[in-house]
Amino acid sequence: MAVGQNQRNRKNDPMVSKTGKAKLGPLTVTQLNKLLESSTKPKEKAKIQRALNKRPPAPAAIAEPVAT
Repeated sequence: MAVGQNQRNRKNDPMVSKTGKAKLGPLTVTQLNKLLESSTKPKEKAKIQRALNKRPPAPAAIAEPVAT
């Protein structure tokens, strides 16, 4: 699809840019991981991996022993 030809009847989708590419900013880490697994294009995988690397690592759940 050429850019700019479908602007009259195109709905604005907050998850897609003007050129039709997916925006990765508002996705969670689990959504990005799922997208990374389902992607087949190396360029998309690299973009998703960069987005994952920008995110701070999720804090690990620390299990404290319960004193009895």
